[in-house]
Amino acid sequence: MKGTVEISGLTVRYGATPALNGISLTIDASQFVTVLGPSGCGKTTLLRVLAGFVDYEGHVRVGGVALDGTPPHRRDIGIVFQDYALFPHMTVAENVAFGLRMRGWAAAAQRQAAQDAMRLLRLDGLAGRYPSELSGGQQQRVALARAIAINPMLLLLDEPLAALDRKLREEMQVELRDLQRRVGITTVFVTHDQEEALALSDKIVVMNHGDIRQVGTPREIYGSPRDRFVADFIGTSNLLAARVIGSEADMLLCELAEGCAVRVPAAAADGPTVYLSVR
Repeated sequence: MKGTVEISGLTVRYGATPALNGISLTIDASQFVTVLGPSGCGKTTLLRVLAGFVDYEGHVRVGGVALDGTPPHRRDIGIVFQDYALFPHMTVAENVAFGLRMRGWAAAAQRQAAQDAMRLLRLDGLAGRYPSELSGGQQQRVALARAIAINPMLLLLDEPLAALDRKLREEMQVELRDLQRRVGITTVFVTHDQEEALALSDKIVVMNHGDIRQVGTPREIYGSPRDRFVADFIGTSNLLAARVIGSEADMLLCELAEGCAVRVPAAAADGPTVYLSVR
């Protein structure tokens, strides 16, 4: 199906240092998926693999098409970088049409597709301006328009809101999610901002040290963290060590260090020692 992403056994090493440890992941078409984790967890490396910028072991398929060995310019993928990477010597219209021109579209088709993308991103009236004449939010919309003008199967977003002030960032979160729902492009969004991930995502992929720790909806990630790392990284929690001392039906009886006993779902335990997360 167009836009479905299938990753299997993905491994990346920088010298002797592993960046991705044989991870596998499936993203359904039209989903907005956020890859979340601390610095150095492998999230940007994963994005660069999908874009074709990094050598890797394993397999990547988008829309049923194997991308292994395919160079970046031959992948049907749109990318928005953290610094937007707009060409300063080009107008807004020229920046938006750049990908179309590189793909050899006819001039008339380029103009129409660029106009459609600019209209979608509310850039009407700015076509003749240069990036230096735009605000941060306008520059971001130009970068998004350029990425979606080519009608890609997959849209990659590398922390595109990080450079914006808090108020504008929150406004652009709403615009970004609304845009993705309207155009229906499968989107992979990389961030270290938990609030962004929880607000924007259909699914969240939590990573640490090159491994995927949990994949789930924002509600699942926040309310049912799979392990101590996810519970501690997402939101604010009190983590309490406890010892399993018995069971009752589908519940475990656990004793805290202070001596009091609490009941927790049996699925939460994986040994005699557990950690209880209290939001």
